[in-house]
Amino acid sequence: MKKNIYHELTKEELIKKRTLFKAVSIGFAVIFALAIAIIIYLLNAKGFKNFSIATLVPIFTLPVTFVPLLVNLSLLNKEIKSRDFKA
Repeated sequence: MKKNIYHELTKEELIKKRTLFKAVSIGFAVIFALAIAIIIYLLNAKGFKNFSIATLVPIFTLPVTFVPLLVNLSLLNKEIKSRDFKA
């Protein structure tokens, strides 16, 4: 079985990393929601004929950058739970 990469960290380091990852993921979610709102506004304002496909690039790239962050957050939560302490 593959060993968790966060196995060597102390309790305080795990909690600090989890807090940081949660904050970054919330920030990414807010930016993603704003990007979708802006795209919808531009589609309504300009119409489909004058709409450039390049404006959809943020919508497709943000989830790609968001997934590794969520994977690491999940690994942190598993490590915290496996040590059986409340954080």
